[in-house]
Amino acid sequence: MEQQLDVSVSPHIKDKANVQKIMLDVIIALIPAGIAGVYIFGIHSLYVILTCVIMAVISEWVIQKIVGVKNTVDDLSAVVTGILLAYCLPPSIPLWIAGIGAVAAIVIVKNLFGGLGYNIFNPALASRAILLASWPAAMTYFIKPQMSFFGAIDTVASATPLTVIKGFAYKGLETSLSNKEVWFNLILGMRGGAIGETSCLAILLGGIYLLFRKVIDWRIPFTFIGTVLVMSFILGRDPLFNIFTGGVFLGAFFMATDYVTSPVTPLGRLIFGIFSGLLVVLIRFYGGYPEGVCYSILIMNIMVPTIDKFTVPKTFGH
Repeated sequence: MEQQLDVSVSPHIKDKANVQKIMLDVIIALIPAGIAGVYIFGIHSLYVILTCVIMAVISEWVIQKIVGVKNTVDDLSAVVTGILLAYCLPPSIPLWIAGIGAVAAIVIVKNLFGGLGYNIFNPALASRAILLASWPAAMTYFIKPQMSFFGAIDTVASATPLTVIKGFAYKGLETSLSNKEVWFNLILGMRGGAIGETSCLAILLGGIYLLFRKVIDWRIPFTFIGTVLVMSFILGRDPLFNIFTGGVFLGAFFMATDYVTSPVTPLGRLIFGIFSGLLVVLIRFYGGYPEGVCYSILIMNIMVPTIDKFTVPKTFGH
């Protein structure tokens, strides 16, 4: 008796991973940075995170009901977008602005392009750019940490370290970087900045978890951070200071590695990471804005189709 062969359409290699499991891993990886942000900046940071997540989920459900497509709230992608957006916002941001940002991320940046898998920009970063253009004062008003590992400190208006170096606030921080306490606080997050971007140690723990779970590829975060490090040294700036301040770690591990808005080829990911890091350095050192992570990734999001086109492996036989 002849053996019967079943013929089916691709894909022929299947994996147990799905969108929900991947997003759950990302949420788990983001928890350390969230805990650090709430501890450092206070309970209002938790309210911002919850507001962004709740409004993102509600917006996803409502817009999909309106357009009559399958509801995808249970895939947890809206939750991840809400958390990432909150982590990009100042700890003192009014909740109503945070809520508008979550709606913009889900409705405008994600679903108007067709939903998950079709958006060309990272929703959280694009929404942050929208909020920065709409409410620049609120988006650039940062506070000092409420708590420090060296004891409680006051909560007052504070410039971020990058703003200080840029010369918009006051001089003298560069001369104090040899102080071990300064470096300790920079790495742990005891500085002005967005809720989820200040603690490099917490973000690194989450990034290592994602690498261990094979959720993200090492190429983008390592080349991103490495480029900022090397270019800062070449241009005569403190390389360690420039990777431990701003949103370099958060952007490298959680924003630039977004499946939808990053290249699919290994070579493409290397190119994406290198040019993202290069743009960060150019914007910081020669632009009028002290931080460049958000705009560097958004600019590279536009280039992803071109990168994929020229780095896709040749088909066998061609």
